[in-house]
Amino acid sequence: MAISISKAINTQEAPVKEKHARRIILGTHHEKGAFTFWSYAIGLPLPSSAILSWKFCHVLHKVLRDGHPNVLHDCQRYRSNIREIGDLWGHLHDRYGQLVNIYTKLLLTKISFHLKHPQFPAGLEVTDEVLEKAAGTDINNIFQLTVEMFDYMDCELKLSESVFRQLNTAIAVSQMSSGQCRLAPLIQVIQDCSHLYHYTVKLMFKLHSCLPADTLQGHRDRFHEQFHSLRNFFRRASDMLYFKRLIQIPRLPEGPPNFLRASALAEHIKPVVVIPEEAPEDEEPENLIEISTGPPAGEPAVVADLFEQTFGPPNGSVKDDRDLQIEALKREVEMLRSELDKIKLEAQRFIAQLKGQVNALEAELEEQRKQKQKALVDNEQLRHELAQLRAAQVEGERNQGLREEAEKKASATEARYNKLKEKHSELINTHAELLRKNADTAKQLTVTQQSQEEVARVKEQLAFQVEQVKRESEMKLEEQSDQLEKLKRELEAKAGELVRVQEALSRTEQSGSELSSRLDALSADRDELSRVVRQREADLLAAQSLAREKEEALSQEQQRSSRERDELQGRLADKESQEQGLQQRLLDEQFAMLRATAVEARRILQDAVGKLDDPLHLRCTSSPDYLVSRAQAALDAVSALEKGHAQYLTSRAADASGLVAALTRFSHLTADTIVHGSATSHLAPTDPADRLIDTCRECGARALELVGQLQEQQALLQAQPGLVRTPLQGILQLGQELKPKSLDVRQEELGAMVDKEMAATSAAIEDAVRRIEDMMNQARHASSGVKLEVNERILNSCTDLMKAIRLLVTTSTSLQKEIVESGRGAATQQEFYAKNSRWTEGLISASKAVGWGATQLVESADKVVLHTGKYEELIVCSHEIAASTAQLVAASKVKADKHSPHLSRLQECSRTVNEMAANVVASTKSGQEQVEDRDTMDFSGLSLIKLKKQEMETQVRALELEKTLEVERVRLGELRRQHYLLAGATGAPGEEEPSQPSPAPRSGTKKPPLAQKPSVAPRQDHQLDKKDASYTAQVVN
Repeated sequence: MAISISKAINTQEAPVKEKHARRIILGTHHEKGAFTFWSYAIGLPLPSSAILSWKFCHVLHKVLRDGHPNVLHDCQRYRSNIREIGDLWGHLHDRYGQLVNIYTKLLLTKISFHLKHPQFPAGLEVTDEVLEKAAGTDINNIFQLTVEMFDYMDCELKLSESVFRQLNTAIAVSQMSSGQCRLAPLIQVIQDCSHLYHYTVKLMFKLHSCLPADTLQGHRDRFHEQFHSLRNFFRRASDMLYFKRLIQIPRLPEGPPNFLRASALAEHIKPVVVIPEEAPEDEEPENLIEISTGPPAGEPAVVADLFEQTFGPPNGSVKDDRDLQIEALKREVEMLRSELDKIKLEAQRFIAQLKGQVNALEAELEEQRKQKQKALVDNEQLRHELAQLRAAQVEGERNQGLREEAEKKASATEARYNKLKEKHSELINTHAELLRKNADTAKQLTVTQQSQEEVARVKEQLAFQVEQVKRESEMKLEEQSDQLEKLKRELEAKAGELVRVQEALSRTEQSGSELSSRLDALSADRDELSRVVRQREADLLAAQSLAREKEEALSQEQQRSSRERDELQGRLADKESQEQGLQQRLLDEQFAMLRATAVEARRILQDAVGKLDDPLHLRCTSSPDYLVSRAQAALDAVSALEKGHAQYLTSRAADASGLVAALTRFSHLTADTIVHGSATSHLAPTDPADRLIDTCRECGARALELVGQLQEQQALLQAQPGLVRTPLQGILQLGQELKPKSLDVRQEELGAMVDKEMAATSAAIEDAVRRIEDMMNQARHASSGVKLEVNERILNSCTDLMKAIRLLVTTSTSLQKEIVESGRGAATQQEFYAKNSRWTEGLISASKAVGWGATQLVESADKVVLHTGKYEELIVCSHEIAASTAQLVAASKVKADKHSPHLSRLQECSRTVNEMAANVVASTKSGQEQVEDRDTMDFSGLSLIKLKKQEMETQVRALELEKTLEVERVRLGELRRQHYLLAGATGAPGEEEPSQPSPAPRSGTKKPPLAQKPSVAPRQDHQLDKKDASYTAQVVN
């Protein structure tokens, strides 16, 4: 490999020889990488010579394309070296240096692209299935991949344009070493560009099928620019004789594909680049020029005309016979040329039909050539291994088996190579045979068309002559019949005269001589007339025979016409049978599509019905409002399904699109209704939950029965989609019953209720502060010492908490007024509250909770001071107040402006309330520790047995307490869950369901129920206004 590298990459201004590049590529396959190549390439003096760097880039490009796949990862480690070489020569004003700069950018782009997309090999040859898999289904990935391929193509085209620009400037020729040295890398560029063009066309059609056309306008403009540049590049390269012996360049269409028309994808033909087997290394010098037509044929005639205009015609103005013959021959030649052009046009149309077959054979030939090249590489590698094995044969008989195996492998490869070579020869012969058949067919077509035209002309002449002869025979027949009638009349007249003469002769016997002479004359006349009659009869017979012949010809023509008519009728019957078959096939496809949709709908419904008994679905919950919306949508889908079913039956199974769409929507919505019905039953009471589950099962059973009927043609006609409506209506009714009932409060009273509740909350807080002050005065008179200190600390912390709550309520009231004033517009305050009923209910609920918490805190503090309560009640009340104030802040914050100063003050007050509540908890715990007496355990007088007994009793007590704690925690969770359920239930203050355990009796007021939503019709999700998006906050500490 080292010798090949040194011979391929040198300072001579000549192209890299193919044999040296092939040996380097085989070396990468042998060592499964490019370690040796880079170890020698790093030592090359690339900065000293631009030609050396150019040939290095060329060899690296070939190694990347055709080398081992690991070459790509080895080149990634030397990206910095490639970039440095390009930057160095980019700063110098050297022709090869500028090309090296562009070439290095192309190589870096190529390495980055293939490392990022490993599905594309460095040779860029993948199938359409691999391209679809690499693009994926995410439109963003397809968009990004298209942009990267555009960048890749730009680098390729920029290198080709730079090379052609320098060649045009230097007026290089193909035999000159400078021209060949610059043109050689463009072979790899042509191979890359052909694949990139095909992939970008595929990706652009896929993008246009997913995105609007306006979004992809930039992509289309960029593709059109690249298309014209690539087409110009291919055209110029194909016109150069240097490339004709090295590569077969495809031709692109005249215009770019129309991506706005999806059917244009079928018109796209993948460009195929063909590399010959072995290109000769030495050829005769040929000019590097573009092939163009010579001077026009009419130029000599123009010169002759100018000569005649200047000096006059030769030999005077008189033309001899030869000139006349020459002119006649010229006219004949022009006529023949025009006819030849017509024949050529007709032949080209026939040739175009064979081009498709030729292209298919060329593609197959290209595939065979690639397999042949691959076999050559494998053969070369195997030969190399065989040589090594033969050289190592002297080491001993232990390598004998390995050598025999290698020889077998080599022989098999040789046999495969011979087979491929034979297949290649057969394809070449087939191609040549097709070309000869094409030429013969063109000639036969020309002769056939001429003969058909001549036959048509003869047929027309014969038809005209037949018509003319028929008319003449009819005319002659009429004339002869007239003459025959005339002769018959004359003969009758003569016969009458003869009778009269004979009668006169009998009467006048005396005048016998005169009569006899007259009789002789009449006999002569009679003979003459009989002769004329016979002649006329002969003419009549001839005319009749001629008429019979014409009739026979006419009958033959009629029989031929009848046969043609029968043949046409047979063809028409075949067409009708084919049309009936296509119609039946359409009906079968429509039913197959409907059946596939029904099968998928059955799977969806079975999955939904299975969720009813799925234990993992028990933790899923849903609201009755959402269940009602899903059930209503499912009922609408049932109506659409009935309409689609009726339309399908009306069209006699010809159009199943409406039924398929309706069935798809029906299955999804029904399954969604069943799943959400099961989820809603998890939060419902036992009896409604059981009825809801049973109704969902019935709905699923009827839906599955309907879908099963739609899968069979016979049962499809008796299918009744309306049977599913009854269980869906039952689910809808149960959802309506499970919806939380609202308080009997009209929307006009919501505004007054908000003000009333806020005022009641402020009054409750004021009363709580006053009661705490009274309790503090009583505690100072009734207690002393540590108890007095504890009571004062607890009451002081409670007083601070009440003051913070009062400030928070005041600030919330100010923020509420600001919200109303900024949001109501021209409406009144009551109208604003009625419009935003949910937010208003949240405020009412929060204010009630704060007032109740303040009252309960005072009650608990009073019990603690009087030593009739527990310190834990005071701690729980503090937590409840903190949660209630958080609820009030959340309800106020929903519609407040985030930059409002009242909102900032409200948040500060909320933090202050939390701190004061924490102080109450801390004071309560510290006071509890000071007041409670802890008995010192006396272990004197206890024996080992008694200590062990007390230890066991203590463990029993600890286990009982742990069990009690666990039970109470479970009970707490159930109470909280029931509290969430009853948040929207109907009930007057103080009413509770009998099934719920009642708390311990307390003095004072009970906690009022939270404000409930008014009785309004449920709205769909898309009908909710942004202002109505708030909900009652439930905060549980």
